[in-house]
Amino acid sequence: MTETIREQIMAIRDTGLTNMFDVLMVQRLAFDRGFYELVCYLEEHRNEYAHFIMTG
Repeated sequence: MTETIREQIMAIRDTGLTNMFDVLMVQRLAFDRGFYELVCYLEEHRNEYAHFIMTG
């Protein structure tokens, strides 16, 4: 996971608009904010994303 992806995840989390395990909503919010790296990352690395959400 790159620093850019990490920052984008934190930006979505900080909005408080969704449960971070709702990957489809996280993708939608990321897309709306122009976080296209995160959108692609979630398509290809869901397990790594879930591990990051659970462990930080």
